[in-house]
Amino acid sequence: MLAVNELPDQIELRDPRTLYPQPPFPKQSQKPPGATDAMDPVPDHGESSYQGSGKLKGLSAIVTGGDSGIGRAVAIAYAREGADVMIAYLSEDEDARSTLEVVKECGVNAQLYGGDLTDPQTAVRLVDAAVGQFGKLDLLVNNAAFQRTGGDPDEFSNEEFEKTFATNVFAPFYLSKAALDHLPAGGSIINTVSIQAYDPSSYLLAYAATKSALVSLTKGFAKLAIDQGVRVNAVAPGPVWTPFIPSTMPEEKVAKFGENTLFTRPAQPAELAPLFVWLASAAASYVTAEVYGATGGSTPV
Repeated sequence: MLAVNELPDQIELRDPRTLYPQPPFPKQSQKPPGATDAMDPVPDHGESSYQGSGKLKGLSAIVTGGDSGIGRAVAIAYAREGADVMIAYLSEDEDARSTLEVVKECGVNAQLYGGDLTDPQTAVRLVDAAVGQFGKLDLLVNNAAFQRTGGDPDEFSNEEFEKTFATNVFAPFYLSKAALDHLPAGGSIINTVSIQAYDPSSYLLAYAATKSALVSLTKGFAKLAIDQGVRVNAVAPGPVWTPFIPSTMPEEKVAKFGENTLFTRPAQPAELAPLFVWLASAAASYVTAEVYGATGGSTPV
C-alpha cells in the first residue's frame, strides 16, 4: 500500500483525444493472427504506464488470449496488482513469451499455456494446470477470440462461421464451466465482448454474432454462478489497436481504424485493462451480470 507521502503531488490530466496515436495510420497488412512488434504504431499494453496498488494481491488468474492485445494488457495489469497469472494462448509463441517476460518482472508466479480451447478437454486441462501451478483459481478472463472479415455472405464459409463460434462462444462456456468447480465465493469470470454485439458491422458478420451470444452467456451464467458467490461480467470494447486489425482487415480500413469514435482514434489495450481490474476486485462486490462499454463514445452499451 502506498503511503500518502509516496503519492504524486498531483494528478496530471491529459486530453483523451490526443493521448495516443490517431489515424491515419501507415498502410499495413499481416498474415493472421498477426504479431505485435510488426504493428505501426506498436500497441501500448501498459508495459511502462500501468502502476498497481495491490488490488488483486494474493489472487490467481487465467487470462486467455494473453499473448497480445487486450489479453496482454490484462495479464500485465493483474500482475502489477499482485495476482499470479496463467497466460493462455493458441500458437503465437513469440508474443506469448514477450508477455510472460513482462509479467514475471512483477515478481508474481506466471506460466504460459498453449492450446486450442475449442477442445473441451483442453479447457479442462488449462483450469487444472492453473490450480496445480497456483494452488487455487480466483479469476477467469475469457478474452481469446477469432475474427475474419468479408464483403458478402458467400465470403463467410460455413467452416469459418463454426470456428468463430467455437472460439468466441463455446470455449468461454467450456472454461467457465470448468473454472466454476474451483472458483471461491468472491471469485470472478470476466468475458471480453464487443461493441459489435450491439452495433454489428456487416463485414464482421460471424464475429458480431458471437459477441451477441457471449453477452447472453455472460448474463445467463451469472445467474447460475451467483449460487456459489461467483460474479460474472463482461467488458465491451469498441475499436482497439491490436494485431487483429492489420491481420484481418483491408489496408484502407486499418489506416482509418478508430476515426469514427468521439476521440477520433482507437483505444490502446492499456486503456481497457483497468476495467478488468476493477471487475475482478473487491471494489465491484455488488456487480454481476453487467456489461461495461469502453467504445470511445461510439454507442451506448
